[in-house]
Amino acid sequence: MSTSMQNKPLHIISFDNPFPPNYGGVIDVFYKIKSLYDLGFEIYLHCFYDERNQVSEELKAITKSVFLYKKNRNPMFLLSPIPLSITSRFHQELAHNIDLVEAPILFEGLQTTMIMNKAELGNRKLFLRLHNLESNFYAGMSKNETGILKKNLYHIESKKYHDYQNKVAEFEHVFTLSKYEYEIVKTKTDKVSYIPVFHGNYEFKELSEFGDYAFYHGDLRLPDNKKAVSFLIKLFHKIPDYKLIIASSNGKEFIGKQCKNATNIAFVSIENEEQLTSLLANAHINVMLSFQQSGTKLKIVNSLFKSRFCLINNNMVDDERILNICEIANNESEFIQKINQLKKQPFTQNEGRAKVLSEVYNDSKNAKILEQILTQ
Repeated sequence: MSTSMQNKPLHIISFDNPFPPNYGGVIDVFYKIKSLYDLGFEIYLHCFYDERNQVSEELKAITKSVFLYKKNRNPMFLLSPIPLSITSRFHQELAHNIDLVEAPILFEGLQTTMIMNKAELGNRKLFLRLHNLESNFYAGMSKNETGILKKNLYHIESKKYHDYQNKVAEFEHVFTLSKYEYEIVKTKTDKVSYIPVFHGNYEFKELSEFGDYAFYHGDLRLPDNKKAVSFLIKLFHKIPDYKLIIASSNGKEFIGKQCKNATNIAFVSIENEEQLTSLLANAHINVMLSFQQSGTKLKIVNSLFKSRFCLINNNMVDDERILNICEIANNESEFIQKINQLKKQPFTQNEGRAKVLSEVYNDSKNAKILEQILTQ
């Protein structure tokens, strides 16, 4: 850690405990903390959790203090005009612990902002990392959910966020994950910057020209990912001579039901980061798609750094520089055509990809931009 810039205190309120950094949003939170720590920030981390109630040594090493608060599942919160994912993340202890240290606050997502409605925060500067446009995110969840109760709850949450999102104008500065969100926030406040996702990859891994299979990985608890996987399984029934590996830490039964007769589709249960890295290194084509436009999907970053071809639809990312180093398909026939083309094609884009990744997805560079705004 640099010693010349010590003692820049900062509160960070996270929607979940960011260790281990093994799914979407927490990857950005964990590696952002790490990058800010490397710049001399003294971080007071406040995390709401459902199940992740351990403070790891890895987290202790890059923070001054870590406070954990159990999410409050009071069913009465459903009656509030404020979204449930926000009302469930408040604790009197949080207000007390924030009071102990005079420092700016970085909120990880609008869902961590309930304290702004419940406590006096004085003259502190308040910053927001916007992880999603939640009204769109929950509308997409509602659309892709098959269970009627959850479908309705997601729909209501989306409607509540529609109004609540105007709160972005109350922050000293908002940092968005995607260009799309940047443009939307820009209509509500000028104090906004697009800062790509933090991810912890420091160098692009050069690989041989051919991998062995097509690959999809993702959290199969999310309706959008389940829908994407169902789409890919149908697709690979039509490409029986090429193997698809689907990897996740959950969803084995869901995949099993759909793949009964397909000899070219296999499910792998992800146990740890090393295993995922190895699966990426041996993949030839990473197939990724989303049915909702909501920011940058984190799986694309890992795939670009650690694997070969990335075949995506336009909802996966909206930074032109990244789209230019991916292969694009937006419907079934385009995906089939591209897979049949790429499976025979050597991957030779190492140099060009490394250059783009070092410009766009550079944790150190992006942390310095963040630092300038947080300390001005």
